[in-house]
Amino acid sequence: MPRLFAYLQMSVTKTILLFPFCILLCLAFKIENTAYKDFYQNSINELIKSQEELLNQLKQTKLDSLGKISLNDVINKARLQLKACDFWLRYLEPNAYKQINGPLPVEWETEVFEKFEKPYKRIGRGFTVLYNELQEADCVKDSLINIHRSSLKTTPLFLKDSVLQKMNDHHHFFLANRLYLLNLAAIYTTGFECNNTSEVITELKSMVNAVKGIYASFNQSYPEYSLSKDYSNLYDKCIEFVKNQPNDFERFDHFEFIRTYINPLFYLNQNFIRDYEINSKSYNDYSLNYQVNSIFSKNLYNSQNIRGIYSRIKNPELIKEIDELGKLLFYDPILSKNNERSCASCHKPTQYYTDTLTTAHLNFDKKNKLPRNTPTLLNATHNHLVMLDGKHFTLQNQAKDVMTNPDEMASDENELLNKVLSCKEYKHRFNKLLKETPQEKTITINHISSALTFYYGKLSQLYSPFDRAINNQNDANKNVIAGFNLFMSKAQCATCHFVPQFNGVKPPYIGSEFEVIGTPADTSFSELSIDKGRFKINPATETQNAFRTTTIRNASKTKPYMHNGVFPDLKSVIDFYNNGGGKGRGLNVANQTLSEDRLNLSDLEKQQLIEFIGSLTESFPIESPPTKLPSSSIKSLNKRVIHGLY
Repeated sequence: MPRLFAYLQMSVTKTILLFPFCILLCLAFKIENTAYKDFYQNSINELIKSQEELLNQLKQTKLDSLGKISLNDVINKARLQLKACDFWLRYLEPNAYKQINGPLPVEWETEVFEKFEKPYKRIGRGFTVLYNELQEADCVKDSLINIHRSSLKTTPLFLKDSVLQKMNDHHHFFLANRLYLLNLAAIYTTGFECNNTSEVITELKSMVNAVKGIYASFNQSYPEYSLSKDYSNLYDKCIEFVKNQPNDFERFDHFEFIRTYINPLFYLNQNFIRDYEINSKSYNDYSLNYQVNSIFSKNLYNSQNIRGIYSRIKNPELIKEIDELGKLLFYDPILSKNNERSCASCHKPTQYYTDTLTTAHLNFDKKNKLPRNTPTLLNATHNHLVMLDGKHFTLQNQAKDVMTNPDEMASDENELLNKVLSCKEYKHRFNKLLKETPQEKTITINHISSALTFYYGKLSQLYSPFDRAINNQNDANKNVIAGFNLFMSKAQCATCHFVPQFNGVKPPYIGSEFEVIGTPADTSFSELSIDKGRFKINPATETQNAFRTTTIRNASKTKPYMHNGVFPDLKSVIDFYNNGGGKGRGLNVANQTLSEDRLNLSDLEKQQLIEFIGSLTESFPIESPPTKLPSSSIKSLNKRVIHGLY
């Protein structure tokens, strides 16, 4: 009994002695575990502090030339603090972010998960809008203050419990990091949201260093999910590369930056997302693909479902059959009212699935021309909204529209179905597929449109020499690299045509952008094109003459250019942009989103741009057309010609 008492006494004594140590250990763990959240809160508070300082300067400073210079300096300083937080802000609350650093005063948006809703108006505020307003000769102090106050009111939202609780686990970090890396490739070095281009690389240098601190605090709080040594070492090399680059963004090596650092970092981060089984709760991640390993993968984001009604089919033999069926229909003029026009009539496979011989194809009536140039079908799937005015949100709806449009194929839906099903081969194939599409009880036009998009959708999975070079699979010549660097900087192309698809879909790749560039009706610039573009779909001041930004891929093969085919070659297009678009050439374009300032590109620089665009030409096998079309029980239909007559 005494021995038991002694043992208990010794145990209690040890516990008492160890108790302070345990408390210290718990406190140390708590400090370590909150390092990441504390770092976040401190960064947001520093941003608010810089915004308050800017507000005071706006109130106190006269808007003369010296006062504007002084305010520009304060804006630049505040922007550096913004860039220290950008990693989180842009991902955690993207709508609020646009109040802090929106690129435009007004944007009309339709994002991928809202395709069934009408476009909505979003007011942009913050540093970029404030800077642009300050550059105007007639800027008003009250207006500047109101713009900035809106921004300042927004920032505390990032300190709310609903946001702070996201810091309590590791999941958001790797998704925010993915968006950060995508923006490093597509936006941060181009001047897209920093019109003061002299500050672009300065901000980049500040940002990459600030993010290293974010990484360190995250690793401290979540050691079991930490970034690997390989990632950290490569990121350190990236910082060193940026540090040694000139501050002039026109001299920054965008190509080497993406190829050697950003794309490999993206690959490593994708591995973390998969290995750590990261879950998303943000619509930012709606389109992005967890499985790809390169920013320049054609599957980086999902925009269109080419299978349509056949989405459930997995059988390889049936998939092959749908593709063959789609090809037959693509070349068959049976889809038109007069049985004389097929898809291939306008989208010529030998001409990169467009028509390079005319500014616009003939109207169905064979007398007039259609109002718009035939767009290529290559890479059509990489747009969230389809057609130059964004009229459709699926390729299948667009195909149905073409078939029934009185100016294009002029078919009646029921008559079209009867004609197609009068062909024994078509009827047999569609009946076979009907069993695999339980959402439709009978064969409908959806079966036809989905077969068509299934066929030409594969044309969006092709790669170019530039893709292979940027993926470090081969080398690019110096003019291509110079052209890409110009594209990303001085030529200002990348502020509208974003990598990797070089179209109007930018990170996080959930919407299609529209721009007003002032396209003329003719090359004499006598007047603006009468086509109102997006305005027809969404009437608003900002959408007049706005068109969806198309891809630069294969552009060297898809002349003529612009929605009306007004420019016959790439040199004419580059000259147009070099001179400030329509407004720069004296046209009245009140809402032009393209800068009217001259780019001052030299002849050599223009040629380098053309060489770069040429490197985006994708190689694809030109398939032979069908040797014959399915015969019909309606004898008159058996006279139809493969390709059609016009």
